[in-house]
Amino acid sequence: MKKLLVILGVLLGLAVVAVVVLTFTLGAIVTKGVNTFGPKITGTVVTLDHAVISPLSGSGTLSGLFVGNPEGWKSDKAFSMAKVHVSVAPLSVLGDHIVIKEVLIDGPEFVYETKIISSNIKDLLNNIEKTTGATSDQAGTKTATPTTKSGKPLKFEIKSFRLENAKVTLGVGPTAITLPMPPLVLTDLGTKEGGITPDQLAVKVMTNVLGNIVGAVANSALKLGGAAGATSSDAASGAVKGLKNLFGGGK
Repeated sequence: MKKLLVILGVLLGLAVVAVVVLTFTLGAIVTKGVNTFGPKITGTVVTLDHAVISPLSGSGTLSGLFVGNPEGWKSDKAFSMAKVHVSVAPLSVLGDHIVIKEVLIDGPEFVYETKIISSNIKDLLNNIEKTTGATSDQAGTKTATPTTKSGKPLKFEIKSFRLENAKVTLGVGPTAITLPMPPLVLTDLGTKEGGITPDQLAVKVMTNVLGNIVGAVANSALKLGGAAGATSSDAASGAVKGLKNLFGGGK
């Protein structure tokens, strides 16, 4: 009986060690994946400091995500996220179709700069769109996307995506204004398509984020006065002159 208890104790200890090792291994894989493919997808600096994923529950946290601005803008940052909480269907990580039950981003920070006919976020979105599977680069070849060991493209499906307590800073320097953004809730991303690639997912999310930013800018312009209806060139009918004056002239 005593020997049996010792054996069970050893097995339990090994199981705990295995779970801990697997947790850090999954986190390292996610971190490496973001840092490797992020810059290829956005065309900018992308860094993720740390990730922890539980192989048992599928829940995890990504810490310190930074996405840089495209070239030609004053700020080095397009946006940053201190914490991203995710819940993944555990068994799905073993295949090429990863099902994410929930993504919760709490308190992200965006920087929004405008020109006459564009913005830094719009340029970032354009960069991402150029690298989707449906588009090719100038040489006519498609940009590489993450694949599984079998060579199949890695696809994602997100059941629920929530962005809460976000802030956007308009402009750079002493004239910059920081505004709250409305919550963003998206559901069933990639469900109808049977999964979408990371770059296609980024396009879907960033398109909606851009709409949220423009909405926050428009609402602010109305409240601050003198620029009613001006929401930068990203809005359908944007009268950009009022916003350019409001934000210290833009770029």
